[in-house]
Amino acid sequence: QVQLVESGGGLVQPGGFLRLACAASGSISSVNIMRWYRQAPGKERELVADISRNGFSNYIDSVKGRFTISRDNAKNTAYLQMSSLKPEDTAVYYCNADIWSAANLRNYWGQGTQVTVSS
Repeated sequence: QVQLVESGGGLVQPGGFLRLACAASGSISSVNIMRWYRQAPGKERELVADISRNGFSNYIDSVKGRFTISRDNAKNTAYLQMSSLKPEDTAVYYCNADIWSAANLRNYWGQGTQVTVSS
């Protein structure tokens, strides 16, 4: 059984920072691409950033220069460092990953962690 567990969400003032973590656990052979999505109230879920196993990353325009995605392959963990946070960054943030387990490649989701940016 493979699980993704996010942590690090919370309430922060505008201009502040947070660091999210996503840990994959279970019977894992290899973790391929890891992604962070977010979903704000009344809006569709959107891909915020992704990172390949080799460390190549992509971001949506609205977070470029403010968010940094990284990963630790030895720990099967991805991180999202968020700085200069804005109220419009308020959302539930979800981790997503393509994971090899028992010779099968499947896509997994975490349960989400709330990020609220407010004064």
